[in-house]
Amino acid sequence: MNSPGYDREAWPELSYEYERWRETCATLQLWTQVVGKVRLSLTPWLNHSWHVALYVTARGLTTSPIPFGSCIFQIDFDFIDHQLRFETSDGAQRHFPLQPQSVADFYAAVIGALAGLGIKVNINEFPNEMLERIRFSEDRRHAVYDPEHANRFWKVLVQADRLFKLFRTGFIGKCSPVQFFWGSFDLAVTRFSGRRAPLHPGGVLHLPDEVVREAYSHEVSSAGFWPGGGIIEYPAFYSYAYPEPAGFATAPLRPEAAFYSPELREFLLPYDAVRAAASPDETLLGFLQSAYEASANAGGWDRPALECARGELGVPRAI
Repeated sequence: MNSPGYDREAWPELSYEYERWRETCATLQLWTQVVGKVRLSLTPWLNHSWHVALYVTARGLTTSPIPFGSCIFQIDFDFIDHQLRFETSDGAQRHFPLQPQSVADFYAAVIGALAGLGIKVNINEFPNEMLERIRFSEDRRHAVYDPEHANRFWKVLVQADRLFKLFRTGFIGKCSPVQFFWGSFDLAVTRFSGRRAPLHPGGVLHLPDEVVREAYSHEVSSAGFWPGGGIIEYPAFYSYAYPEPAGFATAPLRPEAAFYSPELREFLLPYDAVRAAASPDETLLGFLQSAYEASANAGGWDRPALECARGELGVPRAI
């Protein structure tokens, strides 16, 4: 059920003025890669690359605390006041505005703000999982930032994050946090069967094979939200299985707008179908559950051992 006070404007239109949004999206993806790579460079490796992700906040996206010596710091995108904020555990702060500026200028501002806080870091300046590979310090091609589009995108992430976290409560096996991956530029949550997977063939665009193989070392059913690009020029929710079991692609799905993409080898549900639904919450939860069931049933997961009732406020899980 939708919560009391449900507001349809909580699910904003995202694809209006699509060309302008696409330019902001490309710039913002590169900005998040700069910030994400700061976390990557200073954080010990965590299985399935969970140490690189960003997280949704009440104002935008955050790295969460990053260790630096005996201290911690974090970097936050604020898509309400349109600031990039830096805070350290000793109380120091820096910030600069999110506004139209090149990736090169953004990169210089990030490195400069960190240096001003006494934090020195070296990152790989080449983007991951993107067609163009221009060094961050040399990229003056991507420089569009529309505050309204960025704010709308964040509002969609807020709704997806809220419902992915609710969906996550119905699983007691290994499950990832709900996290934003800056390489693929999507918000995702992943369930694991507990079994090893066959070695991934690699070949992900501009991503080392050893990283991909570590990420997919075990069987998964993964779901997420992606703003679109390439062959899918619209925002969509997705779900896939690795390895993809026989019968997965033809499994029944909810709602009717959901479908299997042979090109992506994923189930897709257009964002606009969720936004237009009488109950966006139940529509999205129905998609997440039916897509997971397609993975688990076709893949022979031990569902009774891995699943539980969806969590309720203040009610301990029954044992």
